Amino acid sequence: MAARKSAKSTSLLARLAKGPVICAEGYLFEFERRGYLQAGAFVPEVVLEHPELVEQLHREFVHAGSDVVEAFTYYAHRAKLRLIGREKDLKAMNLTALKLAKKVARDTGTLFAGDICNTNVYDPKDSKSEKAVRGMFEEQVGWAADAGVDFIIAETIGYLAEALLALEAIKRAKKTAVVTFAIHRDDITREGLPVVEAMKHLEGAGADVIGLNCIRGPRTMMPLLRKIRRAVKCEMAALPVPYRTSRKQPTFQSLQDADCDCIPGERPFPTALDPFTCNRYELGEFAKEAYGLGIRYLGVCCGAGPHHIRAVAEALGRHPPASRYSPDMSKHAFLGTHRQVPKSYKAYAKHL
Repeated sequence: MAARKSAKSTSLLARLAKGPVICAEGYLFEFERRGYLQAGAFVPEVVLEHPELVEQLHREFVHAGSDVVEAFTYYAHRAKLRLIGREKDLKAMNLTALKLAKKVARDTGTLFAGDICNTNVYDPKDSKSEKAVRGMFEEQVGWAADAGVDFIIAETIGYLAEALLALEAIKRAKKTAVVTFAIHRDDITREGLPVVEAMKHLEGAGADVIGLNCIRGPRTMMPLLRKIRRAVKCEMAALPVPYRTSRKQPTFQSLQDADCDCIPGERPFPTALDPFTCNRYELGEFAKEAYGLGIRYLGVCCGAGPHHIRAVAEALGRHPPASRYSPDMSKHAFLGTHRQVPKSYKAYAKHL
């Protein structure tokens, strides 16, 4: 794949000043679907067990239009590895993920991003948890900074206080910070702060890019994005999950499937979400609307496939390498309009 030479020496903020930056996420769900990652703990063991597959997926997302190669260190923190009995592999997992992402980013001229995320141990009522969270963020940020990342993402965070700890660690490392919240059923952080108020805090604390990722699909993320965009001046990010959430079921964890009676626990999340998946055109429309609001850091989170990323890229006027294979139904055996498609087959199309 040819390198994107224009991106090699350009910072994230400089890129955003010129136009949209697309960031592909979704590694957890994609590897779970492919049979290389376990749903539940969602620890990226594949980084150590099949590094060649991680590198390949990075390349697939770049091929589809991603401007960012994000190190697959989501949930590769101390608390999660302790949960599955692999804490001894913590450093190796992080360093390997960073090495793989850096290689692809440098090969393709894309931006190289480090990644930290929700720790699932932060508790505002437990002072010891703050120390533990700070320690986890600092060690992961330290490894990312040493690897030479262009910027660091702190994602899927529910508490403003935890987000500020992440931002503090990133800024101490003198790196550009992208901080995104995951907002659940109610339009508040887990402390109970309105989302807009929390975003103002983040902007005031020096976050370079702020916004939302994961949990909510396009339909239920967009209303919050509109409110946030009116309230803050800094760059914004929007990375929904590709699922058809609704006002009554605003998150992919709250979705219910009345047409299926064999789902374990009767909850489609996380392994029976297939019927709710957005098509590529819905993600393209979301990207256009978000960009129209002035949101320039765009992508898709858990559940994303390369075709979703290509749709986002094409909706923004891009033509990534994967666009060579974008649909051309004129050549379809029955639905095609090409002169070489037999008239008898075109006529039969109504029977398909």
